[in-house]
Amino acid sequence: MKDNIVTIDGPSASGKGTLARHIAKYLGFEILDSGLLYRVYAYLYDCGIEHAQIIKTINQDITFKSDDSGIVVLKEKNNITYELRKESTAKAASKISALLETRENLLLLQRGFYSPKGLVADGRDMGTVVFPNAKLKIFLNASPEIRAKRRQLELQNRGQEVNMLALIEDIKQRDLKDKTRKLSPLIPANDSIVIDSSEMTPEEVLSFTKKLTKKEFNK
Repeated sequence: MKDNIVTIDGPSASGKGTLARHIAKYLGFEILDSGLLYRVYAYLYDCGIEHAQIIKTINQDITFKSDDSGIVVLKEKNNITYELRKESTAKAASKISALLETRENLLLLQRGFYSPKGLVADGRDMGTVVFPNAKLKIFLNASPEIRAKRRQLELQNRGQEVNMLALIEDIKQRDLKDKTRKLSPLIPANDSIVIDSSEMTPEEVLSFTKKLTKKEFNK
């Protein structure tokens, strides 16, 4: 029996986070941003917390809240979302996510986000490893150039300046690492629906995905 879950996997800046938020709201499901969890993990590790204590720290000190702009992360009462969204944190998360200890530590935590009313989970191995029995699996992709342009606009909106050529190269290198790593490589699940959003607007991607959810969830 398939679980009441939508997984949205894909590479960096493919738009999976935005799509996940809209679909979760549309279906009335809970949401899991696994990439943000890895960033929290990397942030805490860089703060000097050992692997063995990170999950305990997340459970005790980290709070995730949703608003119109996305997910806000609080460490105790301090908003650390801005730090988590920096490119430096993204690179640290990409590096630490390749470790077996990290993935084993986060697996049960990620599965703990499941809710009987439903869950939309976005990441890189949601459909292949974390929720293999999900009812609907989507793999969202786009060309490195398109994704770099999207990321550039996103960072500029946060007041961060980036070099476009360097950003494209960084995305290509991150793709290569994600696709070729031994642990949970970035690949579509065998039963996933692949969407290339290079020539699609966010509204078109959302509309297409809603049609898929209507078929699977009658919504």
